[in-house]
Amino acid sequence: MDIQPAVYILASRRNGTLYTGVTGNLPRRVWLHANNVVEGFSSRHKTHRLVWYECHETMESAILREKRIKKWERRWKLALIEEVNPYWRDLWPEVCC
Repeated sequence: MDIQPAVYILASRRNGTLYTGVTGNLPRRVWLHANNVVEGFSSRHKTHRLVWYECHETMESAILREKRIKKWERRWKLALIEEVNPYWRDLWPEVCC
């Protein structure tokens, strides 16, 4: 996977707590979350499983998408995840290799 801007959703478990973020380096950022290097919401709520991500051409478009998703109702976020990842598997192997 090329390093490029991405929007991502982490989950504590299936239908658990969700965290939406944006980054310029998805493999590195997910690793930081998974290893509790990033203090804050993600480490407190143990949102370590990458369940959805979307790559973007520019950081500006990724930030815009992240802001929109953060305003969504929870059920919309769940539908977004389940559309591409119905079993809520951890997508980390897809982005780290």
